[in-house]
Amino acid sequence: MSPAVVWDSALLGYDLGGEHPFNPVRLELTVRLATELGVLTDVPLLVPTSAGDEELLRIHAPEYIAAVREAPLVGWDVGHGLGTSDNPVFPDMHDASALVVGSTLLAARKIAEGEATRAVNIAGGLHHAMRDQASGFCVYNDCAVAISWLLDHGFERIAYIDTDVHHGDGVQAAFYNDPRVLTISMHQHPFTLWPGTGYSAETGRGKADGTSVNLPLPPRTRDPGWLRAFTAVVPSLLADFEPQLLFTQCGVDSHEEDPLADLSLSVDGHRTIYATLRDLAETYAGGKWIAVGGGGYQLIRVVPRSWTHLLATVLDRDVAPATPMPPGWVSTVTKAAPHAELPQTMTDDRDTTFKPWGDGEDDPVDIAIRDTRRAVFPLHGLDPDDPRD
Repeated sequence: MSPAVVWDSALLGYDLGGEHPFNPVRLELTVRLATELGVLTDVPLLVPTSAGDEELLRIHAPEYIAAVREAPLVGWDVGHGLGTSDNPVFPDMHDASALVVGSTLLAARKIAEGEATRAVNIAGGLHHAMRDQASGFCVYNDCAVAISWLLDHGFERIAYIDTDVHHGDGVQAAFYNDPRVLTISMHQHPFTLWPGTGYSAETGRGKADGTSVNLPLPPRTRDPGWLRAFTAVVPSLLADFEPQLLFTQCGVDSHEEDPLADLSLSVDGHRTIYATLRDLAETYAGGKWIAVGGGGYQLIRVVPRSWTHLLATVLDRDVAPATPMPPGWVSTVTKAAPHAELPQTMTDDRDTTFKPWGDGEDDPVDIAIRDTRRAVFPLHGLDPDDPRD
């Protein structure tokens, strides 16, 4: 079965306007780059429809959905986090946001119905939206809605892995009491970055204790440290949890050039993360993998390259790092942004080689690893201080 790729230009309608950093041009440039590199050649792009209220109500309160609908029509504060600088009201906000949810639901349906084992939707990943509040540029939480839908359509254990630089707080909140969903978030430490949550001690509640996993990393963590931390925590938990599907939020605001955060990953690190997620899905989830986008605010140099690597990885059409940027893409961007500094190739020329955890070193990343392992591993019957676990 061919992987499912969800895309339609109507998804560019999720536009917070003006100088807002969450600019849909990043999606347009990604699709254009992937197309010109041949990643999407002969790949049917699945066109989504908007999610209805029945699906939105899986996660969101009815009064919040009503407020989203009304917000563009009224001239006063509707509350619910709407109308702020982070979450400005924009025309057709409900329809545009519901279409994002529908696009991730389409990816989920293709897998649940046996038509694909992998699916990717770069327009998804709005992981901050809460039950009754917009947050962090996110109106509706497409990740949580899709996971809820999957739990009602044949799946009993789903692992959600969030590699965005910001804590995946909305998805964690949605399933904090649900032992069927393992949420793992790798993010910059909440002492140093919004939303200020995602400490290692946040492990779930009741029967779900141990199914919420947070690995907060210090600012300026580079590719080797990030990958060292990831491999020290994630594979062991997946092996114990035995998920039937891997759902990954693949925000790329962890890049060193991103203007809104302070981790120091590279496009090469992102490409390695995607390849690792693909391997983990094959090893622990029967190959079933949904990948969505998320944050990413270096619109020209980073997002198009990183998410083209994501599309290529899902499609098993990996792009060689040294591949030059295609002339057509360069020409298009140069005309639109004549003073922008463009990348020359699909790599940042960074070495992502890392030493596995357990070698006796002790740096700030290793402190984060230990804190997370000691908070969560005993709840899974694993030894937090034994690198074999």
